[in-house]
Amino acid sequence: MTQRTFRFGIIGCGLMGREFASAAARWCHLLDLDVRPEIVAVCDANPDAMGWFTANVPSVRMATTSYAELLADPEVEAVYCAVPHNLHERLYVDIVRAGKHLFAEKPFGIDLRACQSILAAMRENPEVFVRCSSEFPYYPGAQRIARMIEQEAFGQIIEVRAGFLHSSDLDPNKPINWKRRIATCGEYGCMGDLGMHVLHMPLRAGWRPKNVRALLSKVVERRPDGHGGMAPCETWDNAILACESVQGFPLVLETKRISPGDTNTWYLRVVGTENSAEFTTHRPKTIRTLPYKSGGHQAWQEEDLGYEGVFKGITGHIFEFGFADAIQHMWASFLQELSGGVPRYGCATPEEALGSHRLFTAALESQRTDATVALE
Repeated sequence: MTQRTFRFGIIGCGLMGREFASAAARWCHLLDLDVRPEIVAVCDANPDAMGWFTANVPSVRMATTSYAELLADPEVEAVYCAVPHNLHERLYVDIVRAGKHLFAEKPFGIDLRACQSILAAMRENPEVFVRCSSEFPYYPGAQRIARMIEQEAFGQIIEVRAGFLHSSDLDPNKPINWKRRIATCGEYGCMGDLGMHVLHMPLRAGWRPKNVRALLSKVVERRPDGHGGMAPCETWDNAILACESVQGFPLVLETKRISPGDTNTWYLRVVGTENSAEFTTHRPKTIRTLPYKSGGHQAWQEEDLGYEGVFKGITGHIFEFGFADAIQHMWASFLQELSGGVPRYGCATPEEALGSHRLFTAALESQRTDATVALE
């Protein structure tokens, strides 16, 4: 099979840039795909951050501290940009105006105004394809729920709960970083950092929040500043958003940086009159369902799914699907759609990112006013 190759540049050579490079290096793992990525250029303000790429990715021909130089390279067709939130607007707009396709990181701008600015640049350059990162819906359990949603298998929806929980910030001696400062992370805090992961599937299902009552908390208010002193933590650690969906059912969303025992736990629970389902990465190969018919028993049942990705791979069905697989399938979906195909489950769209910003902006207002706030 002849594969169309898209040549990528990476701006921001941190953890997620390396994850993309690893997924690209393992592209032969996926079967029946007629498109593939090739990383040809990398950029980071810190020259040392590019060393891993030049040492491990033979296709890299440019390593630069100037993103303008990367964008000027005619070999670069698409860009993955993973930088702090305060840089999103400027870099994303410049990438789009340079005519490069963009795979962006959440939250897609530091605030609602920045997100709207990026979408305005997209409207001015409609030939540029743009999507936003969100890996967890590509787990087999999440995909099983996605198919149940498409099949309208739940009957009347009673309630939906979704969340993304971390625990690494439980340690009060962990030094402060850019995610704890409003200037670099934004006022959303954990909502901006984690929220697109939580909202991707509900928004894709059409379960938009109509209003929100937010409970936001700062658990650790000061952290070591790395210079022998202490610095204030300005952003929210944890958020619980109690929403009413436009359909009328409760939609409860959690984003937490301090959730003891949860290293990287994503979950989705849908409760309906004819079926219910839940999946969590805490048990990554298991889905729980509760089918129900009038007068019948009510009992949760479990199923081990094995390797059931959006795309076929060389891994046998009996083996487990993991985070590295989810990232690779997300990237395969982006490339399939970029090449004109129709993926079984597309990456988060800029419009969905805009929906998340509207919710988080309303959540901040809810916290300030101690009231339920309607979304625009």
